[in-house]
This record gives sequence, structure tokens and C-alpha cells, in this order.
Amino acid sequence: MKHFENDTVVREVTPGVWTFSKPFTRYGILPIGGRSTVIKLSTQTDGKDDLWILASTPLTLETKTKVDELGVPKYLISPDSDHHLFLGEWKRVYPAAKLIGPAVVAAKKPELKFDGVYGKDPEETHYGFEDEIEARYFSGFIKEDIAFLHKPSKTLLEADLIFNQPCTEQYSIVGGSGPFFGATFTPYTKQAKKLLWKGVKKDGFDAMAVDSIAVSGWDFERIIPCHGDVIENDAKEAWNEAFKWHMQGKD
Repeated sequence: MKHFENDTVVREVTPGVWTFSKPFTRYGILPIGGRSTVIKLSTQTDGKDDLWILASTPLTLETKTKVDELGVPKYLISPDSDHHLFLGEWKRVYPAAKLIGPAVVAAKKPELKFDGVYGKDPEETHYGFEDEIEARYFSGFIKEDIAFLHKPSKTLLEADLIFNQPCTEQYSIVGGSGPFFGATFTPYTKQAKKLLWKGVKKDGFDAMAVDSIAVSGWDFERIIPCHGDVIENDAKEAWNEAFKWHMQGKD
């Protein structure tokens, strides 16, 4: 199921998992595409489905209308240091939703009250969605990304760990597909491995190896990145290839 909201493509990727894909330029000049993802949880509030939302794009009137149709936002998630631009507007509209993100974002957004902070809270902390959505905090990555697994749909969600350019869906309304990385920047390219390697903190390589191997062990069939097209097939292979240097050693 797919429909369009101005420049945003809204799609039910798999039952209960909706993406909001739109154009986005890094630094205002580099087209990489943007995406929010909404997941229906098995719980309800006042007879409506609870929603877990990776909130990475603007909360336009059209987006809000669709979100309200789907259910009640219960969790608003920031997946890494760069994906926080629109958290404030989401939280203002949905003040009852729990705001959760990495420590680096909580530090950047002191005006927002976070209900959960990866990298600051004890590792065993549960925020309430863990029965359905598992999380892995990449402490060794400079952007402190968090990978999420929606277990019922076998869907992996992530922000800047994997790009899958060109971002055809995200630019399908306005035209073009985001020429910054072109058709060559996928998890299978050497450029992707270099980006992941250069993005590691000075003392973070051991942690990156442990975390990338842990995610590789998850049971997922697709990857929904924030930048680029959804990886619908061979998702585990794509992950393993992107993190090959971290999991097996750099050649």
C-alpha cells in the first residue's frame, strides 16, 4: 500500500510497519534522502494501537494525519547523533510519548526531556518495547547509532550505519534519485566499508566488532535505512558485507 503526501511517499512496507520517505539534503547540498518509520505495537491505549516511531523527518500536517490514523505515538526515537532535527516538533505535538535516544543527542537537545538515554542508562535498562523491538547501541561509532530489530516482521532499522543509494523512493515525487552517492554507494561497495571504518571512535574498534557481530546474529529479512532505498532482499548478506572489515578484519 502506498500513497503520497506532497513530497513524501507513505508506504506500508510490511504489515504494521510504515515508512515516510522524502527528499533530504545533507548540509543543504548533498541529496541523501530522509525517512521516518512507524511501527504498530501489540499494545493499545484507549482502544488504539500504540506506535513506536523513529522520528527523522518533519511532522507535517499530512504526516500527522496518517500517524493519528495509525494509532497513538507511545515512543519517539532518535537513532543517532544526526537524527534529532525534528524531535522537538514531534514531542510538542505528542507530549505523552516517551522520548528515547543516545547520550550524544540528549546532550545536544538540553531543552528536551528524555525518558531513556542509550549510553547513559544501565545496559540492562528496558524502556517498554523490548518484547517486540530489540536495540543495539553502537558505543564505538562516532555517531552513537542504535540499530533496532522489529522481531515480528524481521525488520532491521538503522540510521547512518548503512546507506543504500540511490534514494529512488525518497526522490520519486520531486524527480531524480539523489546524485550524491549515485548508484554505487550500497552496503556492497568499498566506499561503504571505508565510511564505517572512518566513523569509529579512536578506542571503539573492539566495540564495533562486538556490536556488528551481535546484529548479524539477529533474525531479519529486510533493512530500513534512513538514507536510500529499503533493502527488501538478502538483507543479512548486505549487513555482513558492509561490516566485513569489522567482523573479519580489514584486508
